[in-house]
Formats: sequence, structure tokens, C-alpha cells
Amino acid sequence: MIESRPSLPATLDDVDGWFPKVDQRLFTWFLERQDRLGQSGDLVELGSYLGKSAILMGRHLRDGENFTVCDLFDSEAPDDSNQAEMEGSYATLTRTAFEANYRAFHDGLPQIVQAPTSAILDHVQPESCRFVHVDASHLYEHVRGDIQAAHVMLPVEGVIVCDDYRSEHTPGVSAAVWEAVAVDGLRAVCVTPQKFYGTWGDAKPVQDDLLEWLGAQDDLWHETQEVAGRRLVRVKGRPAPKPKKKNQVRELKERLARIEDQRARAQHELDSVRNSVSFKVGRAATALPRVMRRRRPPQG
Repeated sequence: MIESRPSLPATLDDVDGWFPKVDQRLFTWFLERQDRLGQSGDLVELGSYLGKSAILMGRHLRDGENFTVCDLFDSEAPDDSNQAEMEGSYATLTRTAFEANYRAFHDGLPQIVQAPTSAILDHVQPESCRFVHVDASHLYEHVRGDIQAAHVMLPVEGVIVCDDYRSEHTPGVSAAVWEAVAVDGLRAVCVTPQKFYGTWGDAKPVQDDLLEWLGAQDDLWHETQEVAGRRLVRVKGRPAPKPKKKNQVRELKERLARIEDQRARAQHELDSVRNSVSFKVGRAATALPRVMRRRRPPQG
């Protein structure tokens, strides 16, 4: 019996994974901005699942740059807590599935490091990257180490993106991300419902460019807040507008006109009945007994 192979994805939406449209838009914006400004450097993803975000990042790889993906895939985790997390959330993750998905969109594969993310600095040089996506373990100790590694790999103008920084089931990520902001000098550029975008450089020029771009995007909502004395941009997708009825006002007017016409016809028919001879005779006949009963003298 020949086993059928799963069909390859034709679009990014066909790839399993958690990569909302708003973050797809922001990844593209950050990477294209770096291209416009001539900021060179490698790309790194720590934790790739089945390749959804890696596929998008690979589209922005330039000649002479490297893209390194680090993930356990189907290897054993380095500790019991990490192994339990793998079995609970990533049971379907295999390197074969990742490679098949990635090759559906790209001719070649990135450099794959099948190991714990703590090994990434053995494969990537300090300050050699421009964009690092942290999306591996949700355990505080591991995420803290991944952020520290990103700090080593990125120059000051580089961008770090951290996934699941606010989810209820990932408090370890939240603790590690905001600790880096409060203690280690990481500066927040923007946040979405799922991801945190930051830099160890000056966030203001990035935010200024981002706000200018967001102002022209009808499908993205944004606002600015101040956190610990620094500006932070919130971004999320706008819900699709509900379709409006065409010519709604005209339809309402036509409906009111029909109701008024029905009322006028009913009134006309009622007046016709009241003015008819039969109605007047019948009314007089029923009125006579009432008059006679009122005039009848009391008995006894």
C-alpha cells in the first residue's frame, strides 16, 4: 500500500502555525525598512515550529547574508520541563515537515541548528545580525537566555521580536521580556496582541517611521502609550467592516411609502363602508332598540 504524502502549502495561510496577519505585516515592514536604510546583517529565528514565520523571513534574505534557524524539532529536550512543554504543545513538530514547508517557497534551506537555543552562539557571531525572532521555549530561564543571546548577536540598531510576551499561559515569557526592558536596556518599539518588537538602540526614529506608515494603513489600528517614561506603539488589526446595505436610505423611504399607501387605502375602504346605504340602515336598526330601552318606564 502506497501512503499518500501531504500536499505542499501553496500560500503562507496553508502552513500551520501561529503568525497573525498583523505580525506578518510588521515583519515585512521592519525587514523592508532595514533594506531601505542599507542595514546589513544576518537573520536568526529561535524556535520555528513548521516554518510559517521562517518562510516570510527568508523572503528578505539578501545576497551575502545568512539565515539561521535553531529548534529542537523532534530531538529530546535538555530538561524535563522543556520536554513536557514539547510533548504538550509541539507534538507534531518534525524537521522533515519544516523543511518540506520551507522548500515549497524557497529553493534552498536556511542553516538549521537542531539543538537547544542555548547553543545558538556557537553558530552565530556577535553583532552579526539585524533581525532576531525569539519564539522557542515559554519557560522563563530559557527565554531569558534567548533574549541575552539576541543581545549578543544584534548590533545596537538590530531588531528583536519576542512571541507570546503577554499570553496567560506564558507568564515566563512576559517576565523575561519586561525584565530585559527594565534591567537590560531593551527598548520597546511596538507591541501587537502576540508579539513584542524592540531594539537596544534608539527606538524613536523607528517609531517615527512606523507611525507614519501606520497612518496610511486602513486595516491596522494603533495608538501610543508611555511605559516607564518611554513611548510605546500598540498595533492590532482592525475588524473587517460589516457590509452596508446598498441604498439603505432609499429602501427605508420606499418601505415607509408602502406603509403610508396601505394605511391610506385602508382608510378609504373604511370611509366607503361608513358612507354606504347598507351601513347607515344597519346602524339605524341597531340604534333604535337602544333608544327604546332607555325610554322604557321603570316597572313596579
